[in-house]
Amino acid sequence: MSEDDGAVGGLYGGIFGRGGIGAETGDRAWLRALLDAEAALARAHARVGLVPSDHAAAITAACVPENFDARALGAAAAGSGNPVVPLVAELTRQVGGDAAHRIHYGATSQDIMDTAAMLVSRRAGAVVAGHAGSAADRLAALADEHRETVMAGRTLLQQALPTTFGLVAAGWLAGLEDSARHLAGVLERRAAAQLGGAAGTLASLGAQGPAVVAAFADEVGLAEPDLPWHTERGRVADVAAALGRVCGAAGKAAGDVVLLAQTEVGEVEEVAGAGVGGSSTLPHKRNPIAAVSAAACAEQAPGLVSTLFAAQVQQHQRAAGPWHAEWPALSRLLEATGSAAAWLDTSLERLAVRPGAMRANLAATGGFPMAERVTTDLAPELGRAQAHEKVREACAEAAQSGRDLAEVLAAHLDGLRDRGQVDALLDPAGYLGSAPAMVEQALAAHRAAATESNGGRTV
Repeated sequence: MSEDDGAVGGLYGGIFGRGGIGAETGDRAWLRALLDAEAALARAHARVGLVPSDHAAAITAACVPENFDARALGAAAAGSGNPVVPLVAELTRQVGGDAAHRIHYGATSQDIMDTAAMLVSRRAGAVVAGHAGSAADRLAALADEHRETVMAGRTLLQQALPTTFGLVAAGWLAGLEDSARHLAGVLERRAAAQLGGAAGTLASLGAQGPAVVAAFADEVGLAEPDLPWHTERGRVADVAAALGRVCGAAGKAAGDVVLLAQTEVGEVEEVAGAGVGGSSTLPHKRNPIAAVSAAACAEQAPGLVSTLFAAQVQQHQRAAGPWHAEWPALSRLLEATGSAAAWLDTSLERLAVRPGAMRANLAATGGFPMAERVTTDLAPELGRAQAHEKVREACAEAAQSGRDLAEVLAAHLDGLRDRGQVDALLDPAGYLGSAPAMVEQALAAHRAAATESNGGRTV
C-alpha cells in the first residue's frame, strides 16, 4: 500500500482510487483506525475502573497518527505477522511512565486489527454512500426526463420490444439504491468491535470482561458483539457481499452505458472537456471513459469477495493465514467499490442522451420488434397459435424480400386489419406496457429514501 494514495496508488491511482476513497482505505486510514481502537480500549478500561482515568487520557492523547511512521510499522510487522505488535511497542515508548503499562490491556493483536477493519469499513462505506447517492440523484433525473423517450429494449444483445430510456435509468436507479441501502444496513448492524483476548475468553480481565467489551464497543462506536468473532468471520463476509452488490449495480449501469455509446448504436455519449476519452492513436475517438473506468473497478469485486469468503474457514480459536489474507483484500474491495460508484457518478454527470438515435435504431429493424403486439391484437379473433403463425409468415416474407413489414402484414391480414390499423400497431410508442408506472414507482421510492435520509424532511 502507499501511505498517501490508498490501497491502489501511483500509476493506477487516478483510475482505481477515484473520488477520495483512497483516503479511507490506505495506510493512514488503517493507522488512524488502529490507534482509535487502542485509545478506545484504554477509555473502556477506565470506565469500568480497571485503568486510572489519567492513564487512559495519556494513552488517548498519544494516539495521533501523525506521530507514527506507517512504513516503518509495516516493515516491522514482518517479524510478528501483523502491524499491531510494533504499533503497541511504539505507542508504549511514546506514552512512557506508569500509563504505558496499561496500553493494550486484556487485548490481543486481532482484537485491535479486527476493530480497525470495521472502522475502516464504516468510514470508507460513508464515501461509497456519498458517491452512490449522487449517482442515484442523477439517475432519478434521467428517469424523470426520459420517461417517454422510446428506445429498443434488448435481450441477448438483440432488439426485443420497445421500452423507454426512463425505465432503463429507473432500473439502474433501483439496483444502485437497493445495494447502497443494504450496504449501509450491514455496516450499521454487523460492523462490530472485537475483544476476546488471547483465545477468546477474556481471561485476563476476570469478571469485568463483558463490561469492558460493552464499554469498548461504545467508545469505538461499533456494534457490541455477543461473542468474540476471532474465527467466526460472518461479519467480514457480510460486508464483502454487500460491497460486491454495490459493485454489481454500478458495473451493470456502467456496462450498459458503454454498449449504448458504441459507434453503431450512438444512443448516449459522455460529453467532457478536451482530452477526455481520447486515444493515443486515433484522433477521432471519444470513449466513454468514465463508464469504462467504473466497469473496470467493479470487475475487481468478484475475486476480492471470493477471497474474503474463502477466508471464513479459519482454524480453531485464532487463524494461521486466512485472517491475515483478509486485510489487503478488504482494503482493495472498499477502494474498488468507492471508485466504481464515483466513476459512475462522473459518467452520469457527463451523459448526453440521443433520443433521435434511439428512435432511428428502433426503426431500423422495420417494425419487427412490434410483431408481438400484432399477434396479441389478433389473438382474440384467431386464437394465439393461428395469430402467431400469420404474423410469423409475414415477418419471414418481409425479411426475405426486403419489403416493408407494414405492407406485408396488411396484405397477409386483408379483411382483418387495414393498413392504418397495422401502422398503428407497429408504433412502438403505443406498446410500452407499464413502463410509465414503473418509472413513477422507482421515482417515488427514490423520493422516499431521500426524505428518510434527511430526517423526514422532504427534499
